[in-house]
Amino acid sequence: MNPFFGSVFWLLVTLGVLVTFHEFGHYWVARRCGVKVLRFSVGFGRAVWKRVGRDGTEYQVAMIPLGGYVKMLDAREGDVDPALREVEFTGKSVWKRIAIVVAGPGFNLIFAVAALWLMFMLGRPDTAPVVTATPGSLAAAAGIQAGDRLLRVDGMPVATMSDAMDDVATALLGREPLPLVVLGRDGRQRDVVLPLQQLPAGRSIDKYFDQLGMKLAPPPAVAATVMPGQPAAQAGMQPGDVLLAVNGRAVTDFDDFARHVRDAAAQSPRLDVAVRRGEQTLHLPVVARYESLQDEPAHWSVGVGARAAESAMRRYGPVKALGAALRSTWDSTRQTFTMIGKMVSGEASTRNLSGVIGIAQVANQSAQMGLPWFLNFLALVSLSLAILNLLPIPVLDGGHLLYYLIELVKGSPVSERTQMIGQYIGLVLLFTLMGLAFYNDIHRTLLS
Repeated sequence: MNPFFGSVFWLLVTLGVLVTFHEFGHYWVARRCGVKVLRFSVGFGRAVWKRVGRDGTEYQVAMIPLGGYVKMLDAREGDVDPALREVEFTGKSVWKRIAIVVAGPGFNLIFAVAALWLMFMLGRPDTAPVVTATPGSLAAAAGIQAGDRLLRVDGMPVATMSDAMDDVATALLGREPLPLVVLGRDGRQRDVVLPLQQLPAGRSIDKYFDQLGMKLAPPPAVAATVMPGQPAAQAGMQPGDVLLAVNGRAVTDFDDFARHVRDAAAQSPRLDVAVRRGEQTLHLPVVARYESLQDEPAHWSVGVGARAAESAMRRYGPVKALGAALRSTWDSTRQTFTMIGKMVSGEASTRNLSGVIGIAQVANQSAQMGLPWFLNFLALVSLSLAILNLLPIPVLDGGHLLYYLIELVKGSPVSERTQMIGQYIGLVLLFTLMGLAFYNDIHRTLLS
């Protein structure tokens, strides 16, 4: 599927699922609290589909899919038939109103745990946390070496590259020294401390990762596969040959080999490739070809494939999967609040915010990686929606919750004038936040 249309499609799937679940939380608890629901809408604006249920509720899907709402019988929005006073929202106790408001984010939280639970039972394909460091980077200066396997990050054991990078990302926002335990290629464990305090404040997380320079280690310089009929096979190369040099330039890993082939072939396609086979060192006369293989853009190649990265997967039975889902939800919640706190204090850049475009792109990427990765993505977005909606900003669920907590303390509802002022302030804050996220998306898209 075309990346643009794929992003749009999976964005609609994501928003459709999560918004429906969020609004269903409000709807379900409102009904249990005896409040009449007039309309359940997924999306805003003109309805593209609607029907009226037996309970008198109007169910609809609207044109603008960026949210949804549950419209309840509410005396603040007009006169209410005296016969319906008992099912009107504002006439309910403050505790019931709190329950209805909290239900939306609460259902998003439940969805996040359920999605992660299913993901851990299916197993999410991943790679082992074997890393290398870019020359001259912060990680290289700290002592990270090619082929180091991360065992612990900040005292916590890690089993996959994704787990390790999530923990590193959280530490980057805090910009404090990060202790690691690594297992080197020589089989010895070492303690390494990444001096993250040296990073400048106010940068985006991707800039921090660039400066850190720690990434997944490339495949070793071994010809794992040699394609029949291609230049390497015609020159006599065999699977398992260790790649030593191209035109006399030493090779350190497979990515290095590919770079040397491209650079040398651009000058002349006739290459001298040195390989080690058993105890022998052979020099093979390889004539590179400029062509497109497997729908990739045309480039110089010799028909040699790299060894696949070491795979790693966390897969559990139902009980252990639930425990892992709860721990992962807690860790993600903690990381999100850490990031919010850092942005409010100015220690982390607001350039870390992503909007609809960023969500669409990641939705498409995760969907292409398979169901477990898409479930992981849905869980993270659902959790983010829960946290965002609980922020004490008027117009969001958290703003209404704040009003009801004040009502509990003072014994009477917040005045309509105060609520109206709060609505305007909330709209300004919300549109500012959305505008900033949209700007970041556009900026990242233009730079990519």
